[in-house]
Amino acid sequence: MSTIREHSEARLLVPSLLFIALVVAAVASLGAPLITSVATTFHVSLDSAQWTLTIALLSGAVATPVLGRLGAGPHRRATILATLAVVVAGSALTVLPLPFAWLLFGRAAQGVGLGLTALMMGVARDHLPEGRSAATIALISVVSIIGVGLGYPLAGLLTEFGGVRAAYGLGLFVTAVAFLSAWRSMPVAPEGRSAHVDVAGALVLAGGLFLVLFLASETGLWSHHLAVAVVLAIVAVLLLCGWTASELRSKTPLVDVRPVRHPAVAGANIAMFVGGIGMYLLLTLITRYAQTPHSAGYGFGLTTFVAGLVLVPFSVLGFVAGKLTPRVGMRIGAPSLLAGSAVVVGGGFVHFAAARSNVAELFVAMGVLGFGVGSFTAAMPGVILAVTPRSETSSAMSFNYVVRTVGYSLGSAIGGLVLATGTGTGTGTGTGHPFPNDGAYTTAALVGIAAMAITAVTSLALPRCSPETDPIEEPAGGTGRTTTP
Repeated sequence: MSTIREHSEARLLVPSLLFIALVVAAVASLGAPLITSVATTFHVSLDSAQWTLTIALLSGAVATPVLGRLGAGPHRRATILATLAVVVAGSALTVLPLPFAWLLFGRAAQGVGLGLTALMMGVARDHLPEGRSAATIALISVVSIIGVGLGYPLAGLLTEFGGVRAAYGLGLFVTAVAFLSAWRSMPVAPEGRSAHVDVAGALVLAGGLFLVLFLASETGLWSHHLAVAVVLAIVAVLLLCGWTASELRSKTPLVDVRPVRHPAVAGANIAMFVGGIGMYLLLTLITRYAQTPHSAGYGFGLTTFVAGLVLVPFSVLGFVAGKLTPRVGMRIGAPSLLAGSAVVVGGGFVHFAAARSNVAELFVAMGVLGFGVGSFTAAMPGVILAVTPRSETSSAMSFNYVVRTVGYSLGSAIGGLVLATGTGTGTGTGTGHPFPNDGAYTTAALVGIAAMAITAVTSLALPRCSPETDPIEEPAGGTGRTTTP
């Protein structure tokens, strides 16, 4: 009878893990397709409305390592439920008829949920058989990406028929369902673990990440106030370097950064950072190109809903790639799979640079991107977790998530900067025209190709490791502290 009950719980656990990862990603991404609608509804500038996305990314990046550390300890179930409660409360604030400042506060609360992705991986690794846990972790990584593709068209459709509040209302509904799902299915963490949160370290990390994401989102600062931007960038680097030095000295670090020196972990995070820049750059280019009006001399002037449909191939092929990745990875190894995935994304850039004369070609480029991103993100946990103690799963993957978030933010910023250089300078655009010339998109695509080439080379250089042959040892006592071999 006990075996039957455990099997039933496992069957409920896997869908719940995937659903929660999907929901928090989709809800956090709601800011992107609603920026124009938010600006119109709340009578704010587009730059201000952009913060409905930026603040969610920021709170997610800051919350992720904190939740990763809490999730490594005995209070993981309580941490998951409390975090989802915060997300539900934030979702309610986005729906209520409150001023714009409250909307930002609600979006920040929704962004906290992004930190749950790493915790879902920790739960899967602790409570599922080894073979099934690896496949589930890969899918969790994938659905955290394809959730963006699902959220865009739904948000656009609801906005067109019911306004921005209706779109955020969907977020409230699905987050409430996710909370109930977690309440019913989340098991407690294994005994013998402890988790201490380094509050000072969390504040320093928050300051550094805030400056990085602020500089990435406020691209106009670099063109109009370069000296200020450089000073803030230096401060951000100093804060992050100071945080790293502090974590290395701490006996109870927020994130144990020592394992990052392991060749596999360090290389994987570098590949994630550079690859994240390229992946999000192409996503930004395609969606922006699709919505550019015909008056610019190119583009298709798609509505928010139709432009969101362009992301459907991204989600579908990303999920397919995630399902195939564990089998392919067993044959060719995770490093080769990462490199191949980077090449696929590079192919998406090549296609976009050479063929974007009709909407169908954008669908193809987005599908290629989705397949590459899906296989890349599904393979990434395997590289890191192969040398990571089971108790440190959430913490290790949370660090990788922060790296990914910063890479995505920089990819968006680089795309904006490259396109800004081509604004009002091309034939047919005219001086003062708000849209860049068509050639600027080709230039940005070339930048993306270079980023994915670097990612592929870095991935091929990764060592082939396994827990048996090259582990990061976990000391006795179950503190979660790790040391490099």
